[in-house]
Amino acid sequence: MRDENKELRPSKMRGVVFPKAKYGVILAIIIIIVVNLIYYKETILSFFK
Repeated sequence: MRDENKELRPSKMRGVVFPKAKYGVILAIIIIIVVNLIYYKETILSFFK
């Protein structure tokens, strides 16, 4: 039973080391913030005028 679950990833992905899940969450939040800053730059700057 243990041997069946050993190779779940496709062969091309076996050598790829995946980062920890929390780093992926942090990276996703940073990307969302950056995209929102670029997209809503004029709106955000209008609050400070």
